[in-house]
Amino acid sequence: MELLIKELKKLLIGGGAHVGLKDAAADIPFAMLGERPHGLPYSIWQLVEHIRIAQWDMLEFSKDGNHKSPKWPDEYWPEENAPADKNSWDKTLKQIDDDLNEFIELIQKRDLYEPIPHGSGQNILREAFQIADHAAYHIAEIVVIRRLLGIWK
Repeated sequence: MELLIKELKKLLIGGGAHVGLKDAAADIPFAMLGERPHGLPYSIWQLVEHIRIAQWDMLEFSKDGNHKSPKWPDEYWPEENAPADKNSWDKTLKQIDDDLNEFIELIQKRDLYEPIPHGSGQNILREAFQIADHAAYHIAEIVVIRRLLGIWK
């Protein structure tokens, strides 16, 4: 079980087979967070905020039987293309990191295979895979947008 938890932590943090969110979101000029190059449907801000909302929802679902998920899809995506200010951007990145650390603590304390009591068959292992898979998908989109904007390594 220790090996599985160790590998899950690496998967959740990212950076193994793909770039992690910290690297994908580093050093982006604030003025470019709301850009949607070449008619793409989302900006970097919208993708990062979407990652935050979805990850928060999966964390809360995993630990709280009274949690009410946002309405899909409207409440999982911000309407605005860009954050209101740098503080909003920093706050979103911090919440993603804080929630991810809380989820990692959860996988170390709970039985990964036990069904979540208020779910419909989900368990913590499934939620861990879903958080990692969802983030990796959208992090790749962030990297593509950065390349199109000419602000990737």
